[in-house]
Amino acid sequence: MIRALILLLCLSVGPAFAQTTPQPQGTIAVEDSASQDAAIAMRIRGILNELDGYQGITVTVSSGIVTLRGTTIDTPQAARLNDIVSRIAGVVAIENEVAETTDLVARLNPAVDRFRTRLSQGVALLPLAAVALFAFAIVFIAGILLARMRRPLDRIAPNAFIANIYRQILRMVFFVSGLVIALDILGATALLGTILGAAGIVGLAIGFAVRDTVENFIASIMLSIRQPFRPNDIVEIEGDVGKVIRLTSRATILLSFDGNHIRIPNATVFKSRIVNYSTNEERRYDFQIGVASDGDLEQVRDLAEQVVADLPFSLKDPAPMTWIDRIGDGAIILVVTGWIDQRKTSLARAKGEAIRMVKSAIEAEGIEVPDTTYRIQLLGGGEENAPPPAMRKAQLVPKQQPIAAEDVEDTSQASLDRLVEAERNDPETPDLLTDDGLTE
Repeated sequence: MIRALILLLCLSVGPAFAQTTPQPQGTIAVEDSASQDAAIAMRIRGILNELDGYQGITVTVSSGIVTLRGTTIDTPQAARLNDIVSRIAGVVAIENEVAETTDLVARLNPAVDRFRTRLSQGVALLPLAAVALFAFAIVFIAGILLARMRRPLDRIAPNAFIANIYRQILRMVFFVSGLVIALDILGATALLGTILGAAGIVGLAIGFAVRDTVENFIASIMLSIRQPFRPNDIVEIEGDVGKVIRLTSRATILLSFDGNHIRIPNATVFKSRIVNYSTNEERRYDFQIGVASDGDLEQVRDLAEQVVADLPFSLKDPAPMTWIDRIGDGAIILVVTGWIDQRKTSLARAKGEAIRMVKSAIEAEGIEVPDTTYRIQLLGGGEENAPPPAMRKAQLVPKQQPIAAEDVEDTSQASLDRLVEAERNDPETPDLLTDDGLTE
């Protein structure tokens, strides 16, 4: 059974090898010459003796048909014999019976010889390699020393983060330059393309693996250059409101008004809608207030505007404004707005004080500010079950004495500013924002 399989394998391989084996072309002579056969055999033997790996090959020639027998190290070396023999004049056909040797020593000897040759070449190239290494070290060290110089790069770069990137690029340029010089000295500049190609493939794979990190890094560079906000600015990003502490190479750190740290990835910050409340000194507040439907709405509107305008913290320009917004449940809703200088005045306290003063002024004119909340109560008769005042018909209330406005200095912001400064003064956490940098 095994012999049959081997025979089938040989029959299947044999024709294929015969088809791919080149044979001599041209016209076959009519006369048969023994002297020509001997000359052909001698010529082939002379050629094979000069080539490595063919010393064990025997050559016989009869009627121009060359028969080759023996063993070689591998099959391609045996197939090469056909190319050599077919080029000799007078060869009619080639019978290549050379097989691949199974002798382990014979197969390892060429590898050992190649290793010895390369080792001897490496030893001979040691002085040249030392010169190439020295040239590479000189160029690379020069790049490191130039990158450590602060003045040129710090003046060119908009901030320290960009300056460090410039330094890394400078080191890389000198590294590649030193490598090119060293390879040129060794006469191996062809390796540079292979090295750069492999580096490109590895860099592409790493880029896909750390895509989010690379995206954050690029966004950090853009944000540090554009600087849409400064330290201590009050901003809103993706619904988060707080004071800016710092911009790192990966995230933007905010301090919320509750004292919590908010960390937002820079890629999100760069692509998001950013509301900077600190860019302009003037800031508007607004609130809604309801009045009884039987009151003089024009009088109420003018009164609210005048009260807000007379507040000590209100700005004259832009001026306050009041308008009737809608008819609500049990009241007419007015919208009242006013402007403050947010560097000196607390927005929350100014809004609260304005609400207090406007409500007091309206009630001082005898106009009710009704409670518009719903209450459900079962009525069964009797005074104790009478509807509450909020559910009765709106009535005029007695006039009241006007009250004075209170101080609304922004004391909470100062405390938050101290917390932000304490965070920013931490030397272990670098910041990419600068107070004197360009902003959008």
